[in-house]
Parts: sequence; structure tokens; C-alpha cells
Amino acid sequence: MLGRMRIYLKERYPVMARLALGLIVFLEIHFIILLNEGVTHFQIGVQEVVGAYTVFAFLLWLRIADDLKDFDVDKVLFPDRPLARGSVYKKDVIILCAVVQLIAVVTNILFMNNLIFFCVLYFYGYLMSKWFFQKAKIQPSLPLALVTHNPVQMFVNLYIISFTVIKYQLPAFTLTTVLTLWTLYFPALIWEVSRKIKAPKDENDYTTYSKLFGYKKSTRFVMIMTIVDIITNIILVYRLNKISIAVLLGLVSWMTWKFAQFIKDPEQFVLVDKVERYTYLQELTMLLTVVVFLLVGRI
Repeated sequence: MLGRMRIYLKERYPVMARLALGLIVFLEIHFIILLNEGVTHFQIGVQEVVGAYTVFAFLLWLRIADDLKDFDVDKVLFPDRPLARGSVYKKDVIILCAVVQLIAVVTNILFMNNLIFFCVLYFYGYLMSKWFFQKAKIQPSLPLALVTHNPVQMFVNLYIISFTVIKYQLPAFTLTTVLTLWTLYFPALIWEVSRKIKAPKDENDYTTYSKLFGYKKSTRFVMIMTIVDIITNIILVYRLNKISIAVLLGLVSWMTWKFAQFIKDPEQFVLVDKVERYTYLQELTMLLTVVVFLLVGRI
């Protein structure tokens, strides 16, 4: 069983990379709020570790729940995935998920100050795993699935924001907290839509946004969301680092150019590959903004 679990994690949820992602997401939101609110003396300890682990554990739950929901579809369209090809059994991933989530529950009860927001996050995750008890309506509709499932990133952000605000006794409703609530929602939305935009020659039985709305309209939508997202990022780093603004503008200009290229000729490249590269560079810029501010102050 342990060997099968390793196969699943290696192919579907690389542990070290996802732990790093959980840490980056947690600390980015945590410090963006603190620095914009003028807090420069921090108390980093077990709570921050638990928070980052919770992000890791919750995203693993979503990955496993999604694979279990799509098991029959994957056997037809994605037979190389570990569950679909039989290299991993359903009970393996269920046990794996239960152990990881149990650790998250216990550590949040013992150490965290925002237990109610932890419960809200996991309740939303539970509803997602059950198709909000409307599987017959939601599953066949890609837009409806997006509307109901994609806001989960905001609940992750809310969990982190609530911890930071409570720990440092900050005002809950400010421009910074509102923008931070949205700032990682947009990249998740952009990626989710982009991965389901294909060139006409690459379409198959899998339902995509490009099949429903055409690849041009779908690409224009994510291009607009990308520009809106970068505006929120610029507002958040404006008081921290002016160089970061120039970098973010350069990145969004490059990504806009790639969107335009794809609209002109969708066979040049896979759109989601460019979006992923852009997203990593964008989030790295936000993280480095925090690091530079902590080391040398405002630039």
C-alpha cells in the first residue's frame, strides 16, 4: 500500500513541491497583509508551520476528491493516470487522505487561533467533493462547475487572512485584506480556464471552454482576468517596492503578447504552459517583494 501511495503522490501530487507551494502561499498572504499594515515585528513559529501544512493538506484532499470523482471519465480519456490504470487503488488514496487530514485537524485544534475559518474551509471542500449535492446539474456544465468550485481559493485565502488578522489584532475589513482575498483567486481562475482552452485540432471528447465558446473568446476572457489580477498585485506592492511594479508590468505585457499570439495561431504552443510560466514568475515576484522589504526596507 505504501508503494502505491508513493506512486500516486509522485505522479499526481509531488510532496516536496506541494509543501513548498503551501508555504509560499501562506507566507505571501501573511506578509503582504502585515507589511501593508505597517507591522514589521513578527513572531514566526509553530502556528505558521501548521497554517502552511493546512494549505498543503487541503489541496491534497481536493486533488484526491477530484480524481475519485473523475475515475470513470479518466479510464476513458486519461487511462495513464495511476487510479485509472489500476496502479493505485481507491482505498489507498482514501487512507492517505484521511491520515493527512487528521494531522491537519489535530494541529489546527491544538495551535491555531482561527478554528472557525478552518471549519468553513473544510466544509466548503466537503461540499465541492459532493458536487454541492447537485451532481446531475453541475457535472455536465463546465461553466457551472467553474462558478461553484473555483471560489475555493478565496476560502484558502480567507483561512490565512483570518489567522494573520487575529494574531496581530489588525482590522479585518481593509483595502489590503479585500485585495489579498482576491489576489490568489485570479491566478487559480486563469489557470483553470486556460488548461481547458485548446487549439481546434487538439479537441477530443473532453469538454473544454474552447469547445463551448471558441478558443478566441475563451482566450480573451483569461487575458482580461490576467490584467485585472495584475492591477490588484500592483496595488498591494505599491507601498513596498516600486521595482516590483515594473517587473509585474513587464510580465503582464509578455503574457498579453502570448495571448494575442495564441488568438492569431492556436497551434503555436499550448496556452496553459505559458500561463503556468507567467504565474510562477508573478508569484515569485510577489514573494521576492516581501523578502526584499524585510531585508532592506521600502524601495
